[in-house]
Amino acid sequence: MYGVAMNIHHLELFYYVAKNQGITAASRNMPYGIQQAAISAQVAQLEESLGTTLFARRPFALTPAGQRLYEFIVPFFQNLESVAQEIRGGDPQHLKIAASEIVMHVFLPDILQETRRYFPKLRITLHEGYHPDVLNWLEQREIDVSLGLLAGTPPPRGIHALPLFDMPLALVVAQDSPIKSPGQLWRQDPIAEKLITTPSNQVICRTFEQGLARQKVDWFSSIEVSSVALVETYVVKGYGIGVTVQIPNHSYHPQVRLLPLDDFPRTTFGILWQGVRLPVLDRFLKVAEAAARKQTADQTTAAAKVKAGGGRPPGTEAGARRTERHP
Repeated sequence: MYGVAMNIHHLELFYYVAKNQGITAASRNMPYGIQQAAISAQVAQLEESLGTTLFARRPFALTPAGQRLYEFIVPFFQNLESVAQEIRGGDPQHLKIAASEIVMHVFLPDILQETRRYFPKLRITLHEGYHPDVLNWLEQREIDVSLGLLAGTPPPRGIHALPLFDMPLALVVAQDSPIKSPGQLWRQDPIAEKLITTPSNQVICRTFEQGLARQKVDWFSSIEVSSVALVETYVVKGYGIGVTVQIPNHSYHPQVRLLPLDDFPRTTFGILWQGVRLPVLDRFLKVAEAAARKQTADQTTAAAKVKAGGGRPPGTEAGARRTERHP
């Protein structure tokens, strides 16, 4: 059967099998109903027409030929629905966005408002989420774009990253804590205070661990919480010292203060998206870049004024008014 033209439906089934890492998972995630046996039989026909095996069944793994074919067909099937929407009714005006709740409050509203100047009918769906979960959502096309902290490694194939600005790490201590600098903790052996962090697979915790390694300090998390807002909450309740990032334009709880970790690696805030930059997404990204440039300039100006006046760095004010946000 060599030389027989590939069946486009067989290619679609193979796309879902490869994307979902197996025939069983593909049958659950197909956009229409089809039995596992039918998928298996039709993918086998595709392999027969190509004269090669495309993937190992148990455990699932693409062969080199399967990987080559998958990489070739991914852009077509990923963008098929977007093109269909564009043909049916003009440019699709719906963005599915993932971000933390703090980002939704602090950074996102102005970006969406400016984007809507160009697309007045823009519909928005917001999902609360963090890296690495958002990578799976992007790959499954459950979201179009994600705003948050980026990992220090390139994203998976097909996902694009746009770094916007750096966010330094900081410790969160109670207002009445005797700890005035991180160095006081590094000199303890062992560190007596309990450590409160976000989950160990998230960017903040991983970056903090890298900084500890540089300092040759051992300090292990006693409490893992799902967000930086909960880190603050548990510090206020007296459970220990937390790790956070210095968030532009965010007011911290009046009963906590930040100790900047100037010698630690910085995290990077940015945007992830998948597929073609259709008009709505392209405008959203351009508006976000412009907002980030302005924010960086404002932060630089504020920091220069603080330095000249001998005050505290932005975002570390003692007793600052808290804005209730729980990312």
